[in-house]
Amino acid sequence: MNNLESKIEAILFFKGEPISLKKISEILSSSAKASDGQGKFGQVEIDEAIKKLKNNLQGRGIVMLENDGEITLGTAPEHSSLIEHLQKEELNKELSKASLETLSIVLYKNGVSRAEIDYIRGVNSSFTLRALSVRGLVERTVDTKDNRRYIYKPSFELLSFMGVKNAEELPDYGEVNNSISIAAKNLEEESQEY
Repeated sequence: MNNLESKIEAILFFKGEPISLKKISEILSSSAKASDGQGKFGQVEIDEAIKKLKNNLQGRGIVMLENDGEITLGTAPEHSSLIEHLQKEELNKELSKASLETLSIVLYKNGVSRAEIDYIRGVNSSFTLRALSVRGLVERTVDTKDNRRYIYKPSFELLSFMGVKNAEELPDYGEVNNSISIAAKNLEEESQEY
């Protein structure tokens, strides 16, 4: 696997959600400039590397999924029964600390992007959000302000289970929401100082 293929694979793995070919090109170009001073990768080079990566993934547990100018990594269809079994197992076990943290942020922010969740938690939350979505605890919608990203909100099932009509009815909603906002702002200011 060449360097460009492995970079694309790393981007897809890290993102954990569909990403446009244009965004991949932007990431690779800015990365190349920062690391070795090279200019942009040509779209032909990127398309060829994506094609090679897709071929290299054949016969493995991971496949590349393509839809409407976006690509992502997914599990191979022939392993669907295994994944279904794992999902059922996952649904029946207790929520992890990471899941509870993420769910709390989603509940009390009542509409938050994955980037904001990652920033508040200090770690990548892709897999945690996916697990919460599979359980039906959070819903993902396209951000009305920027259709390239998603907003995560508590599902109606979760609110119903908790016995509230909306997130504002959660205990100490205003205080907790404000605390999360202050913590995120403080983290942002600290990171800008360094």
